[in-house]
Amino acid sequence: MAKERVVIDPLTRIEGHLRIELEREGDKIKTAWAETTQFRGIETVVKGHDPRDVWAFVGRICGVCTGVHSVASVVAVEDALGITPPPQARRIRDLVLGAQGVHDHVVHFYHLHGLDWVNVVSAAEADPAKTVEFAKSIGSKWKGNTEETFARVKQTVQGILDSGQLSIFTGGYWEHPEYKLPPEANLMAVAHYLDALQFQRSIIRISTVFGGKNPHPNFLVGGMACSIDPDKSETVNQVHLDQIKVWIDEIVEFVNDCYYPDALAIMGVYKEYFDIGASTKNMMAVGMAGATYAGDPKESRIESVHPEIKPGVFLDGDFTKLHPFDPHKIGEYANSAWYEYEEGTDKALHPWKGETTVNYTGPKPPFKWLADSEQYTWSKAPSYDGRPMQVGPVARVLLAYNQGEQTTRRLVDEALQKHGLKLEQMNSTAGRTLARAIEAVTSAEAMSTLMLPQFVEALKQGDIDVFDSSKWDPSTWPETAEGVGFIEVARGMLSHWVVIKDKKVENYQAVVPTTWLAAGRDPKGQIGPYEEALSGNGEHPLVDPKQPLEPMRTIHSFDPCMACAVHVLDTDGDELFQVTTP
Repeated sequence: MAKERVVIDPLTRIEGHLRIELEREGDKIKTAWAETTQFRGIETVVKGHDPRDVWAFVGRICGVCTGVHSVASVVAVEDALGITPPPQARRIRDLVLGAQGVHDHVVHFYHLHGLDWVNVVSAAEADPAKTVEFAKSIGSKWKGNTEETFARVKQTVQGILDSGQLSIFTGGYWEHPEYKLPPEANLMAVAHYLDALQFQRSIIRISTVFGGKNPHPNFLVGGMACSIDPDKSETVNQVHLDQIKVWIDEIVEFVNDCYYPDALAIMGVYKEYFDIGASTKNMMAVGMAGATYAGDPKESRIESVHPEIKPGVFLDGDFTKLHPFDPHKIGEYANSAWYEYEEGTDKALHPWKGETTVNYTGPKPPFKWLADSEQYTWSKAPSYDGRPMQVGPVARVLLAYNQGEQTTRRLVDEALQKHGLKLEQMNSTAGRTLARAIEAVTSAEAMSTLMLPQFVEALKQGDIDVFDSSKWDPSTWPETAEGVGFIEVARGMLSHWVVIKDKKVENYQAVVPTTWLAAGRDPKGQIGPYEEALSGNGEHPLVDPKQPLEPMRTIHSFDPCMACAVHVLDTDGDELFQVTTP
Protein backbone atom coordinates (compact mmCIF):
# COMPACT_ATOMS: atom_id res chain seq x y z
CA MET A 1 0.00 0.00 0.00
CA ALA A 2 1.42 3.39 -1.02
CA LYS A 3 2.20 5.99 1.58
CA GLU A 4 0.41 9.33 1.39
CA ARG A 5 2.04 12.54 2.58
CA VAL A 6 -0.05 14.89 4.71
CA VAL A 7 0.89 18.27 6.16
CA ILE A 8 -0.87 20.04 9.05
CA ASP A 9 0.48 23.58 9.16
CA PRO A 10 0.23 25.44 11.42
CA LEU A 11 -1.10 23.18 14.13
CA THR A 12 -0.28 25.87 16.69
CA ARG A 13 1.14 29.38 16.68
CA ILE A 14 2.12 29.57 20.36
CA GLU A 15 5.70 28.86 21.52
CA GLY A 16 6.73 28.65 17.88
CA HIS A 17 4.73 27.74 14.80
CA LEU A 18 4.23 23.98 14.90
CA ARG A 19 3.99 22.10 11.63
CA ILE A 20 3.37 18.36 11.48
CA GLU A 21 4.34 16.30 8.44
CA LEU A 22 2.95 12.77 8.23
CA GLU A 23 3.19 9.71 6.07
CA ARG A 24 -0.11 7.84 6.10
CA GLU A 25 -0.65 4.28 4.95
CA GLY A 26 -4.29 3.26 4.80
CA ASP A 27 -5.88 4.97 7.78
CA LYS A 28 -2.75 4.76 10.01
CA ILE A 29 0.16 7.14 10.57
CA LYS A 30 3.45 5.41 9.81
CA THR A 31 5.96 8.28 10.14
CA ALA A 32 5.78 11.77 11.62
CA TRP A 33 7.97 14.83 11.85
CA ALA A 34 7.39 17.68 14.32
CA GLU A 35 8.63 20.91 12.80
CA THR A 36 8.98 24.15 14.72
CA THR A 37 9.06 26.75 11.96
CA GLN A 38 9.70 29.93 13.93
CA PHE A 39 13.07 30.96 15.34
CA ARG A 40 13.02 32.21 18.96
CA GLY A 41 16.53 33.51 19.59
CA ILE A 42 15.93 35.36 22.84
CA GLU A 43 18.98 33.56 24.24
CA THR A 44 21.11 35.64 21.89
CA VAL A 45 19.30 38.88 22.77
CA VAL A 46 20.21 38.74 26.48
CA LYS A 47 23.95 38.19 25.98
CA GLY A 48 25.89 41.11 27.41
CA HIS A 49 23.02 42.29 29.59
CA ASP A 50 22.99 42.78 33.34
CA PRO A 51 21.79 39.40 34.70
CA ARG A 52 19.39 41.19 37.07
CA ASP A 53 17.44 42.43 34.03
CA VAL A 54 17.25 39.22 32.02
CA TRP A 55 13.95 38.03 33.53
CA ALA A 56 12.13 40.89 31.77
CA PHE A 57 13.46 39.79 28.37
CA VAL A 58 13.00 36.03 28.64
CA GLY A 59 9.52 36.45 30.11
CA ARG A 60 8.49 37.41 26.59
CA ILE A 61 9.27 33.93 25.29
CA CYS A 62 5.56 33.23 25.78
CA GLY A 63 2.47 35.26 26.58
CA VAL A 64 0.37 32.26 27.59
CA CYS A 65 2.53 30.69 30.31
CA THR A 66 3.15 34.21 31.50
CA GLY A 67 5.65 34.70 34.29
CA VAL A 68 7.14 31.21 34.43
CA HIS A 69 10.15 32.07 32.27
CA SER A 70 10.79 35.15 34.37
CA VAL A 71 10.78 33.13 37.58
CA ALA A 72 13.09 30.50 36.06
CA SER A 73 15.49 33.26 35.02
CA VAL A 74 15.44 34.93 38.43
CA VAL A 75 16.10 31.60 40.15
CA ALA A 76 18.97 30.80 37.75
CA VAL A 77 20.65 34.13 38.47
CA GLU A 78 20.13 33.68 42.20
CA ASP A 79 21.77 30.27 41.94
CA ALA A 80 24.75 31.74 40.09
CA LEU A 81 25.24 34.60 42.56
CA GLY A 82 24.51 32.66 45.74
CA ILE A 83 21.34 34.57 46.64
CA THR A 84 18.65 33.04 48.82
CA PRO A 85 15.30 34.86 48.57
CA PRO A 86 13.39 35.35 51.85
CA PRO A 87 10.76 32.70 52.65
CA GLN A 88 7.89 35.11 52.07
CA ALA A 89 9.18 35.91 48.58
CA ARG A 90 9.35 32.21 47.84
CA ARG A 91 5.78 31.74 49.07
CA ILE A 92 4.57 34.55 46.83
CA ARG A 93 6.28 32.95 43.86
CA ASP A 94 4.64 29.65 44.75
CA LEU A 95 1.20 31.27 44.78
CA VAL A 96 1.81 32.95 41.43
CA LEU A 97 3.10 29.72 39.89
CA GLY A 98 0.21 27.75 41.39
CA ALA A 99 -2.37 30.13 39.95
CA GLN A 100 -0.61 30.10 36.59
CA GLY A 101 -0.53 26.30 36.47
CA VAL A 102 -4.22 25.83 37.25
CA HIS A 103 -5.14 28.63 34.84
CA ASP A 104 -3.12 26.97 32.09
CA HIS A 105 -4.76 23.57 32.64
CA VAL A 106 -8.29 25.01 32.66
CA VAL A 107 -7.67 27.01 29.49
CA HIS A 108 -6.11 23.97 27.86
CA PHE A 109 -8.99 21.62 28.64
CA TYR A 110 -11.91 23.90 27.82
CA HIS A 111 -10.57 26.32 25.24
CA LEU A 112 -7.60 24.72 23.48
CA HIS A 113 -8.29 20.98 23.60
CA GLY A 114 -11.88 20.46 24.71
CA LEU A 115 -13.45 21.01 21.30
CA ASP A 116 -11.39 18.11 19.96
CA TRP A 117 -13.83 15.99 21.99
CA VAL A 118 -16.96 18.17 22.30
CA ASN A 119 -19.33 18.71 19.38
CA VAL A 120 -20.74 22.22 19.75
CA VAL A 121 -23.34 21.78 17.02
CA SER A 122 -24.76 18.71 18.77
CA ALA A 123 -25.43 20.79 21.90
CA ALA A 124 -28.41 22.38 20.15
CA GLU A 125 -30.15 18.98 20.17
CA ALA A 126 -29.87 18.49 23.94
CA ASP A 127 -32.65 18.54 26.52
CA PRO A 128 -31.65 21.00 29.32
CA ALA A 129 -33.44 18.94 32.00
CA LYS A 130 -31.67 15.77 30.90
CA THR A 131 -28.41 17.71 30.84
CA VAL A 132 -28.84 18.46 34.56
CA GLU A 133 -29.29 14.74 35.17
CA PHE A 134 -26.25 13.91 33.07
CA ALA A 135 -24.11 16.35 35.07
CA LYS A 136 -25.28 14.73 38.30
CA SER A 137 -24.52 11.27 36.92
CA ILE A 138 -20.84 12.09 36.36
CA GLY A 139 -20.45 13.60 39.84
CA SER A 140 -20.34 17.25 38.77
CA LYS A 141 -21.50 19.49 41.60
CA TRP A 142 -20.86 22.71 39.72
CA LYS A 143 -23.23 25.50 40.72
CA GLY A 144 -23.84 26.35 37.07
CA ASN A 145 -25.51 23.00 36.38
CA THR A 146 -29.06 24.32 36.31
CA GLU A 147 -31.82 23.78 33.80
CA GLU A 148 -32.10 27.54 33.32
CA THR A 149 -28.40 27.88 32.51
CA PHE A 150 -28.39 24.96 30.09
CA ALA A 151 -31.53 26.25 28.37
CA ARG A 152 -29.92 29.66 27.92
CA VAL A 153 -26.73 28.14 26.49
CA LYS A 154 -28.75 25.90 24.16
CA GLN A 155 -30.63 28.95 22.92
CA THR A 156 -27.35 30.76 22.36
CA VAL A 157 -25.90 27.84 20.40
CA GLN A 158 -29.06 27.55 18.31
CA GLY A 159 -28.96 31.27 17.59
CA ILE A 160 -25.37 30.99 16.41
CA LEU A 161 -26.27 28.07 14.15
CA ASP A 162 -29.28 29.92 12.73
CA SER A 163 -27.08 32.91 11.93
CA GLY A 164 -24.80 30.77 9.79
CA GLN A 165 -21.76 32.23 11.54
CA LEU A 166 -20.34 30.11 14.34
CA SER A 167 -18.30 32.91 15.93
CA ILE A 168 -15.66 31.42 18.27
CA PHE A 169 -16.78 27.91 17.24
CA THR A 170 -16.08 28.47 13.55
CA GLY A 171 -14.12 25.80 11.76
CA GLY A 172 -14.63 22.71 13.88
CA TYR A 173 -14.94 19.28 12.28
CA TRP A 174 -18.50 19.02 13.56
CA GLU A 175 -19.50 16.33 11.04
CA HIS A 176 -16.56 14.08 11.91
CA PRO A 177 -17.79 10.59 12.93
CA GLU A 178 -15.26 10.44 15.79
CA TYR A 179 -17.36 12.81 17.93
CA LYS A 180 -19.09 10.44 20.36
CA LEU A 181 -20.53 12.46 23.26
CA PRO A 182 -24.34 12.50 23.57
CA PRO A 183 -26.04 15.88 23.02
CA GLU A 184 -26.53 16.45 26.77
CA ALA A 185 -22.82 15.96 27.44
CA ASN A 186 -21.99 18.38 24.64
CA LEU A 187 -24.40 21.01 26.02
CA MET A 188 -22.93 20.65 29.52
CA ALA A 189 -19.39 20.98 28.16
CA VAL A 190 -20.25 24.07 26.10
CA ALA A 191 -21.82 25.68 29.17
CA HIS A 192 -18.70 24.87 31.19
CA TYR A 193 -16.55 26.24 28.34
CA LEU A 194 -18.29 29.59 28.82
CA ASP A 195 -18.05 29.33 32.62
CA ALA A 196 -14.31 28.72 32.29
CA LEU A 197 -13.95 32.00 30.38
CA GLN A 198 -15.39 33.80 33.39
CA PHE A 199 -13.32 31.71 35.81
CA GLN A 200 -10.11 32.92 34.19
CA ARG A 201 -10.73 36.42 35.52
CA SER A 202 -10.45 35.32 39.13
CA ILE A 203 -7.35 33.25 38.80
CA ILE A 204 -5.21 35.78 36.92
CA ARG A 205 -5.90 38.43 39.56
CA ILE A 206 -3.57 36.60 41.94
CA SER A 207 -0.64 37.24 39.60
CA THR A 208 -1.78 40.84 39.22
CA VAL A 209 -1.85 41.52 42.96
CA PHE A 210 1.66 40.17 43.54
CA GLY A 211 3.19 41.05 40.16
CA GLY A 212 1.53 44.37 39.43
CA LYS A 213 0.11 43.29 36.06
CA ASN A 214 -0.78 40.34 33.87
CA PRO A 215 0.52 39.07 31.52
CA HIS A 216 4.21 39.33 32.35
CA PRO A 217 4.10 40.18 36.07
CA ASN A 218 7.08 41.87 37.71
CA PHE A 219 9.75 39.84 39.48
CA LEU A 220 13.04 40.62 41.19
CA VAL A 221 16.37 38.87 41.59
CA GLY A 222 16.62 38.33 45.34
CA GLY A 223 12.90 38.22 46.04
CA MET A 224 9.73 39.88 44.80
CA ALA A 225 9.05 43.40 43.56
CA CYS A 226 5.91 43.81 45.67
CA SER A 227 6.10 45.15 49.21
CA ILE A 228 3.92 44.01 52.11
CA ASP A 229 2.34 46.25 54.68
CA PRO A 230 -1.08 45.33 56.08
CA ASP A 231 -1.73 48.98 56.96
CA LYS A 232 -0.94 50.65 53.60
CA SER A 233 -3.21 50.75 50.56
CA GLU A 234 -0.37 50.87 48.03
CA THR A 235 1.17 47.58 49.19
CA VAL A 236 -0.05 44.00 49.56
CA ASN A 237 -2.41 44.40 52.50
CA GLN A 238 -5.25 42.71 54.35
CA VAL A 239 -7.79 43.66 51.68
CA HIS A 240 -5.69 41.93 49.05
CA LEU A 241 -5.26 38.86 51.23
CA ASP A 242 -9.00 38.61 51.78
CA GLN A 243 -9.54 38.84 48.02
CA ILE A 244 -6.89 36.22 47.32
CA LYS A 245 -8.56 33.87 49.78
CA VAL A 246 -11.87 34.28 47.91
CA TRP A 247 -10.19 33.70 44.55
CA ILE A 248 -8.41 30.56 45.76
CA ASP A 249 -11.70 29.25 47.13
CA GLU A 250 -13.19 29.81 43.67
CA ILE A 251 -10.30 27.91 42.13
CA VAL A 252 -10.85 24.95 44.44
CA GLU A 253 -14.58 24.97 43.73
CA PHE A 254 -14.27 25.15 39.95
CA VAL A 255 -11.54 22.53 39.70
CA ASN A 256 -13.24 20.00 41.98
CA ASP A 257 -16.88 20.57 41.05
CA CYS A 258 -16.53 21.23 37.31
CA TYR A 259 -13.15 20.58 35.65
CA TYR A 260 -12.11 17.25 37.16
CA PRO A 261 -15.52 15.51 36.79
CA ASP A 262 -15.75 16.75 33.19
CA ALA A 263 -12.30 15.45 32.28
CA LEU A 264 -12.86 12.10 33.97
CA ALA A 265 -16.21 11.56 32.25
CA ILE A 266 -15.23 12.78 28.77
CA MET A 267 -12.04 10.74 28.67
CA GLY A 268 -14.13 7.76 29.74
CA VAL A 269 -16.33 8.14 26.65
CA TYR A 270 -13.19 8.24 24.51
CA LYS A 271 -11.61 5.36 26.40
CA GLU A 272 -9.85 4.06 23.28
CA TYR A 273 -7.54 7.09 23.50
CA PHE A 274 -5.92 5.53 26.56
CA ASP A 275 -4.43 3.14 23.97
CA ILE A 276 -3.62 5.84 21.39
CA GLY A 277 -0.80 8.36 21.41
CA ALA A 278 1.64 6.62 23.75
CA SER A 279 4.84 8.63 23.64
CA THR A 280 8.40 8.27 24.86
CA LYS A 281 8.53 5.76 27.71
CA ASN A 282 11.27 7.75 29.43
CA MET A 283 9.84 10.47 31.68
CA MET A 284 11.37 13.09 33.91
CA ALA A 285 10.21 15.64 36.50
CA VAL A 286 11.79 17.53 39.39
CA GLY A 287 8.63 17.45 41.49
CA MET A 288 4.94 18.23 41.49
CA ALA A 289 3.51 21.29 39.76
CA GLY A 290 5.30 24.46 40.83
CA ALA A 291 8.37 22.67 42.19
CA THR A 292 11.26 25.13 42.02
CA TYR A 293 14.96 24.55 42.50
CA ALA A 294 18.00 26.82 42.29
CA GLY A 295 20.78 24.61 40.98
CA ASP A 296 21.02 20.87 41.42
CA PRO A 297 17.90 19.89 43.41
CA LYS A 298 20.09 17.89 45.79
CA GLU A 299 21.87 21.12 46.77
CA SER A 300 19.20 23.78 46.19
CA ARG A 301 18.89 26.52 48.79
CA ILE A 302 15.21 27.00 47.91
CA GLU A 303 12.60 24.88 49.67
CA SER A 304 10.23 23.67 46.98
CA VAL A 305 6.50 23.02 46.94
CA HIS A 306 5.82 19.47 48.18
CA PRO A 307 9.45 18.92 49.27
CA GLU A 308 8.60 15.31 50.14
CA ILE A 309 8.22 14.52 46.41
CA LYS A 310 11.76 14.20 45.08
CA PRO A 311 12.96 14.71 41.50
CA GLY A 312 13.32 11.57 39.45
CA VAL A 313 13.47 9.80 36.12
CA PHE A 314 11.49 6.84 34.80
CA LEU A 315 13.16 4.68 32.16
CA ASP A 316 11.76 2.28 29.57
CA GLY A 317 8.17 2.51 30.83
CA ASP A 318 8.89 1.12 34.29
CA PHE A 319 6.92 3.48 36.54
CA THR A 320 7.65 1.43 39.64
CA LYS A 321 11.36 2.27 39.68
CA LEU A 322 12.45 5.87 40.13
CA HIS A 323 15.98 6.83 39.15
CA PRO A 324 17.72 9.86 40.69
CA PHE A 325 17.76 13.06 38.64
CA ASP A 326 21.17 14.42 37.62
CA PRO A 327 21.13 17.80 35.81
CA HIS A 328 24.63 17.17 34.45
CA LYS A 329 23.15 14.48 32.16
CA ILE A 330 21.10 17.04 30.20
CA GLY A 331 22.32 17.92 26.71
CA GLU A 332 20.91 19.25 23.45
CA TYR A 333 21.55 17.84 19.99
CA ALA A 334 21.09 20.02 16.94
CA ASN A 335 21.66 17.63 14.05
CA SER A 336 18.03 17.86 12.87
CA ALA A 337 17.73 21.58 13.59
CA TRP A 338 18.79 24.70 11.75
CA TYR A 339 21.77 25.47 13.99
CA GLU A 340 25.46 24.76 13.94
CA TYR A 341 27.87 23.92 16.77
CA GLU A 342 31.59 24.62 16.66
CA GLU A 343 32.40 20.94 17.16
CA GLY A 344 29.49 19.55 15.13
CA THR A 345 25.79 19.12 15.85
CA ASP A 346 26.06 15.37 16.49
CA LYS A 347 27.44 16.15 19.93
CA ALA A 348 24.96 16.99 22.71
CA LEU A 349 25.94 20.23 24.43
CA HIS A 350 25.17 20.79 28.09
CA PRO A 351 23.10 24.00 28.38
CA TRP A 352 25.90 25.90 30.15
CA LYS A 353 27.97 25.20 27.04
CA GLY A 354 25.03 25.62 24.69
CA GLU A 355 25.27 27.45 21.38
CA THR A 356 22.54 29.27 19.48
CA THR A 357 24.17 29.84 16.11
CA VAL A 358 21.66 29.97 13.27
CA ASN A 359 22.33 27.87 10.16
CA TYR A 360 19.12 27.84 8.16
CA THR A 361 19.36 25.33 5.33
CA GLY A 362 15.67 24.91 4.62
CA PRO A 363 13.63 26.14 1.65
CA LYS A 364 12.16 29.57 1.28
CA PRO A 365 8.59 29.68 2.65
CA PRO A 366 5.93 28.66 1.82
CA PHE A 367 7.17 25.14 2.51
CA LYS A 368 6.21 22.12 0.42
CA TRP A 369 7.90 19.32 2.38
CA LEU A 370 10.67 19.68 4.96
CA ALA A 371 11.25 16.12 6.13
CA ASP A 372 13.32 15.04 3.11
CA SER A 373 16.21 17.00 4.65
CA GLU A 374 18.11 16.05 7.78
CA GLN A 375 17.46 19.53 9.18
CA TYR A 376 13.74 20.28 9.38
CA THR A 377 13.04 22.27 12.57
CA TRP A 378 14.14 25.15 14.78
CA SER A 379 13.74 22.95 17.85
CA LYS A 380 16.87 21.32 19.19
CA ALA A 381 16.64 17.78 20.55
CA PRO A 382 17.16 17.77 24.33
CA SER A 383 18.25 14.50 25.87
CA TYR A 384 18.87 13.05 29.29
CA ASP A 385 21.81 10.67 29.34
CA GLY A 386 21.35 10.27 25.59
CA ARG A 387 17.61 9.57 25.74
CA PRO A 388 14.60 11.62 24.57
CA MET A 389 12.38 12.44 27.52
CA GLN A 390 8.67 13.06 28.00
CA VAL A 391 8.01 15.88 30.45
CA GLY A 392 4.72 17.32 31.64
CA PRO A 393 1.74 16.53 33.86
CA VAL A 394 1.85 12.77 33.20
CA ALA A 395 5.49 12.63 34.31
CA ARG A 396 4.68 14.65 37.45
CA VAL A 397 1.55 12.65 38.29
CA LEU A 398 3.45 9.38 37.94
CA LEU A 399 6.30 10.82 40.02
CA ALA A 400 3.90 11.81 42.83
CA TYR A 401 2.02 8.50 42.53
CA ASN A 402 5.27 6.55 42.82
CA GLN A 403 6.20 8.44 45.98
CA GLY A 404 2.80 8.04 47.60
CA GLU A 405 1.35 11.56 47.44
CA GLN A 406 -2.07 10.97 48.93
CA THR A 407 -4.37 13.05 46.74
CA THR A 408 -2.61 12.01 43.55
CA ARG A 409 -2.88 8.34 44.47
CA ARG A 410 -6.58 8.68 45.29
CA LEU A 411 -7.43 10.40 42.02
CA VAL A 412 -5.30 8.16 39.81
CA ASP A 413 -6.65 5.00 41.44
CA GLU A 414 -10.20 6.34 41.05
CA ALA A 415 -9.67 6.90 37.32
CA LEU A 416 -7.97 3.55 36.77
CA GLN A 417 -10.72 1.68 38.58
CA LYS A 418 -13.57 3.63 36.99
CA HIS A 419 -12.36 3.05 33.43
CA GLY A 420 -10.65 -0.33 33.90
CA LEU A 421 -7.16 0.94 33.10
CA LYS A 422 -3.59 0.08 33.97
CA LEU A 423 -1.13 2.66 35.24
CA GLU A 424 1.00 2.49 32.08
CA GLN A 425 -2.02 3.62 30.03
CA MET A 426 -1.60 7.08 31.50
CA ASN A 427 1.09 7.43 28.84
CA SER A 428 -1.47 8.17 26.14
CA THR A 429 -3.52 10.93 24.56
CA ALA A 430 -6.34 10.54 27.09
CA GLY A 431 -3.89 10.00 29.95
CA ARG A 432 -2.15 13.31 29.33
CA THR A 433 -5.51 15.09 29.24
CA LEU A 434 -6.68 13.46 32.46
CA ALA A 435 -3.36 14.05 34.21
CA ARG A 436 -3.84 17.80 33.84
CA ALA A 437 -7.18 17.64 35.63
CA ILE A 438 -5.70 15.50 38.41
CA GLU A 439 -2.85 17.97 38.79
CA ALA A 440 -5.24 20.93 38.86
CA VAL A 441 -6.91 19.35 41.90
CA THR A 442 -3.62 18.84 43.77
CA SER A 443 -2.40 22.34 42.85
CA ALA A 444 -5.61 24.01 44.00
CA GLU A 445 -5.46 22.00 47.22
CA ALA A 446 -1.87 23.09 47.82
CA MET A 447 -2.75 26.75 47.28
CA SER A 448 -5.66 26.51 49.72
CA THR A 449 -4.17 24.37 52.48
CA LEU A 450 -0.42 25.06 52.26
CA MET A 451 0.73 28.10 50.31
CA LEU A 452 -1.70 30.79 51.44
CA PRO A 453 -1.96 29.60 55.09
CA GLN A 454 1.83 29.51 55.41
CA PHE A 455 2.12 32.99 53.92
CA VAL A 456 -0.58 34.42 56.20
CA GLU A 457 0.83 32.71 59.31
CA ALA A 458 4.25 34.20 58.63
CA LEU A 459 2.64 37.64 58.29
CA LYS A 460 1.01 37.18 61.67
CA GLN A 461 4.49 36.58 63.06
CA GLY A 462 5.63 39.88 61.56
CA ASP A 463 7.52 38.51 58.57
CA ILE A 464 7.10 41.03 55.72
CA ASP A 465 10.58 40.69 54.20
CA VAL A 466 10.45 39.90 50.47
CA PHE A 467 13.92 40.94 49.27
CA ASP A 468 17.50 39.92 50.03
CA SER A 469 19.71 42.87 49.12
CA SER A 470 22.99 41.41 50.39
CA LYS A 471 24.28 40.55 46.90
CA TRP A 472 22.42 43.06 44.79
CA ASP A 473 25.52 45.19 44.19
CA PRO A 474 27.70 43.74 41.39
CA SER A 475 30.80 44.43 43.48
CA THR A 476 29.78 41.41 45.59
CA TRP A 477 29.66 39.04 42.62
CA PRO A 478 32.37 36.60 41.56
CA GLU A 479 34.17 37.22 38.27
CA THR A 480 32.54 34.16 36.73
CA ALA A 481 29.50 32.20 37.81
CA GLU A 482 26.95 29.80 36.40
CA GLY A 483 23.46 28.97 37.58
CA VAL A 484 20.31 27.11 36.67
CA GLY A 485 16.68 27.40 37.69
CA PHE A 486 14.32 24.42 37.44
CA ILE A 487 10.55 24.87 37.62
CA GLU A 488 7.73 22.42 36.97
CA VAL A 489 5.30 24.48 34.89
CA ALA A 490 2.10 23.48 33.11
CA ARG A 491 3.71 21.82 30.09
CA GLY A 492 6.61 20.23 31.95
CA MET A 493 10.07 20.78 33.36
CA LEU A 494 11.41 24.23 32.49
CA SER A 495 15.05 25.13 33.01
CA HIS A 496 16.98 28.35 32.43
CA TRP A 497 20.78 28.24 32.40
CA VAL A 498 23.01 31.29 32.77
CA VAL A 499 26.75 31.92 32.64
CA ILE A 500 27.88 35.26 34.08
CA LYS A 501 31.29 36.77 33.35
CA ASP A 502 32.57 40.26 34.21
CA LYS A 503 29.11 41.16 35.65
CA LYS A 504 27.34 40.44 32.34
CA VAL A 505 25.55 37.49 30.77
CA GLU A 506 28.14 35.46 28.89
CA ASN A 507 25.80 32.65 27.79
CA TYR A 508 22.11 31.88 28.26
CA GLN A 509 19.98 28.87 27.35
CA ALA A 510 16.32 28.16 28.02
CA VAL A 511 15.35 24.49 27.73
CA VAL A 512 11.58 24.72 27.70
CA PRO A 513 9.04 21.88 27.95
CA THR A 514 7.98 22.29 24.34
CA THR A 515 11.59 21.86 23.24
CA TRP A 516 11.74 18.51 25.04
CA LEU A 517 8.42 17.47 23.49
CA ALA A 518 8.78 18.89 19.96
CA ALA A 519 12.35 17.61 19.58
CA GLY A 520 13.44 16.33 16.20
CA ARG A 521 15.47 13.22 15.54
CA ASP A 522 18.81 12.85 17.33
CA PRO A 523 22.00 11.43 15.76
CA LYS A 524 20.92 7.88 16.69
CA GLY A 525 17.60 8.35 14.87
CA GLN A 526 15.64 8.49 18.12
CA ILE A 527 12.48 10.53 17.60
CA GLY A 528 11.03 13.17 19.92
CA PRO A 529 7.86 12.80 22.03
CA TYR A 530 5.44 14.43 19.53
CA GLU A 531 6.80 12.25 16.75
CA GLU A 532 6.73 9.16 18.96
CA ALA A 533 3.12 9.79 20.00
CA LEU A 534 1.98 9.93 16.37
CA SER A 535 4.11 7.26 14.75
CA GLY A 536 5.83 5.22 17.44
CA ASN A 537 3.88 2.01 16.83
CA GLY A 538 2.52 2.75 13.36
CA GLU A 539 -1.07 2.35 14.57
CA HIS A 540 -2.18 5.93 15.27
CA PRO A 541 -5.40 6.56 13.33
CA LEU A 542 -5.91 9.21 10.66
CA VAL A 543 -9.07 8.39 8.77
CA ASP A 544 -9.57 11.57 6.75
CA PRO A 545 -6.56 13.83 5.95
CA LYS A 546 -8.96 16.69 5.23
CA GLN A 547 -10.17 16.45 8.83
CA PRO A 548 -7.07 15.41 10.84
CA LEU A 549 -8.94 15.26 14.13
CA GLU A 550 -7.09 12.22 15.50
CA PRO A 551 -3.53 13.60 15.29
CA MET A 552 -4.75 16.98 16.52
CA ARG A 553 -6.22 15.30 19.60
CA THR A 554 -2.87 13.68 20.35
CA ILE A 555 -0.65 16.71 19.79
CA HIS A 556 -3.08 19.01 21.62
CA SER A 557 -2.94 16.64 24.61
CA PHE A 558 0.64 17.87 25.12
CA ASP A 559 -0.74 21.45 25.15
CA PRO A 560 1.49 23.17 22.60
CA CYS A 561 -1.38 25.72 22.36
CA MET A 562 -3.93 25.78 19.56
CA ALA A 563 -3.66 28.02 16.52
CA CYS A 564 -6.41 30.09 14.98
CA ALA A 565 -6.20 28.24 11.65
CA VAL A 566 -5.09 24.89 10.30
CA HIS A 567 -4.16 24.27 6.68
CA VAL A 568 -3.71 20.87 5.06
CA LEU A 569 -1.41 21.01 2.01
CA ASP A 570 -0.51 18.57 -0.70
CA THR A 571 3.16 17.91 -1.47
CA ASP A 572 3.18 20.58 -4.19
CA GLY A 573 2.21 23.23 -1.68
CA ASP A 574 -1.31 23.67 -3.04
CA GLU A 575 -4.05 24.01 -0.49
CA LEU A 576 -6.32 20.98 -0.30
CA PHE A 577 -8.43 22.01 2.65
CA GLN A 578 -8.54 24.86 5.12
CA VAL A 579 -10.29 24.98 8.47
CA THR A 580 -10.34 27.69 11.09
CA THR A 581 -10.34 25.98 14.46
CA PRO A 582 -12.34 27.20 17.47
